[in-house]
Amino acid sequence: MTFFIKQNDTSPTLDATLKDANDAAVDLAGATVRFHMRKVGKGAAVVDSAATIIGASTGQVRYAWSASDTALIGTYNGEFEVTYSDNSVETFPNNGFISIEVTDDLA
Repeated sequence: MTFFIKQNDTSPTLDATLKDANDAAVDLAGATVRFHMRKVGKGAAVVDSAATIIGASTGQVRYAWSASDTALIGTYNGEFEVTYSDNSVETFPNNGFISIEVTDDLA
């Protein structure tokens, strides 16, 4: 999946359904979720922010962009990191990343 957003835009939100290795939605009851994003080929994350759980029993999450998140054009890798109520941590997707393209705008 590749998510496209224009430079400096804050919409649309990045919505995802987090699934386990058996392709079943993950139960997020009592969990917290963070969104991480880094430029491809770079080591440091440029985004490390809270995401919103919009469907705990269905594994649905949402990340609402800030303008600083999309200030620089380029190709990025993204992921959602879940901390469960027992403090265990799991990252989604488990295999690979969400591909994010921040494209140039005209103004």
